[in-house]
Amino acid sequence: MTTYFNYPSAELQKELRDIANAIVTPGKGILAADESGGTMGKRLAGIGLENTDENRRQYRQLLFTSDKQLGNNISGVILFHETLYQKTDDGTPFIDLIRKLGIIPGIKVDKGVVALMGSEGESTTQGLDDLHTRCAQYKKDGCQFAKWRCTLKIGKNTPSYLGVVENANVLARYASICQMNGLVPIVEPEVLMDGTHDLDRAQKVTETVLSFVYKALNDHHVFLEGTLLKPNMVLAGQECPTKYTPAEAAKATVIALSRTVPPAMPGICFLSGGQSEEEATVHLDAINKCTAAKKPWALTFSYGRALQASTLKAWAGKKENIKAGQAELLRRARANGAAALGKYSAGSVGGAAGDSSLYVKNHQY
Repeated sequence: MTTYFNYPSAELQKELRDIANAIVTPGKGILAADESGGTMGKRLAGIGLENTDENRRQYRQLLFTSDKQLGNNISGVILFHETLYQKTDDGTPFIDLIRKLGIIPGIKVDKGVVALMGSEGESTTQGLDDLHTRCAQYKKDGCQFAKWRCTLKIGKNTPSYLGVVENANVLARYASICQMNGLVPIVEPEVLMDGTHDLDRAQKVTETVLSFVYKALNDHHVFLEGTLLKPNMVLAGQECPTKYTPAEAAKATVIALSRTVPPAMPGICFLSGGQSEEEATVHLDAINKCTAAKKPWALTFSYGRALQASTLKAWAGKKENIKAGQAELLRRARANGAAALGKYSAGSVGGAAGDSSLYVKNHQY
């Protein structure tokens, strides 16, 4: 084993650090609008729309033509490849609209999960082969950060050693390739909510997964100050008979992170993982209010469903409802911006989707 290696150049370190810190500006978080065509089809089906290129474009246009106030609470947006190159009705590229809102464009670069042979339903994530070329092009086309998602399931025998090690190494390789091309990597090891496990088991698995992830990032010489983490909150399984309070979940989350995430990290942007809009906001607020351990990083959000459920429902695919849909997006963005500061009052912001569960078993983007 050698202990000789090179850090990125001072210029690249500054570029990556500045992008990462801008994304986790206090009171701001990320809008995850990187659903694949198939996943977007499920969203559209929920409001009675066909999954066409035009319907997907119209919906994304609604998001990115929102009032400039959106930039007060949204610092970054994760795009899907298709969306990065789409334009508004008048021919304006979406990426130009995003930048005019003062929001940093990012891109999903993984190519989905595939099964790990011989495992008990475990997976890894594909897309490394041409990642260097794609990252270089995305940077040239205006993206400043990227996202790659790996998933792990809690079961009697899972996650296995193979599952944890494989996904940690894939995330580390992805992160290093991103940084070589000037993109801040968002590292997303999601421990899924599927199952009957309790909060204690969820905490222990999350701690184990994150410890392997940061060992892999270190092995691959990833510049931590120029990365962001997108983890699950520590929550009991969807089918767990015991119901825990937001404060209990927050304590488990904060302690797990304090034991595994280096203080060099600029910020942690939680995924919502199928929680309702209100649940995701209340849990984020509880995490920021929690004093169970030191929190040297920004703790904010990177939400997809938990920012968009009410927006989709209010819009319902109708041109006359565009403003109503955008108003819902602004409300949820403000609510989560407050939660990222620990200043949200539960129940103070309603929405068209209410407390509707957004959970999808074995969810794939």
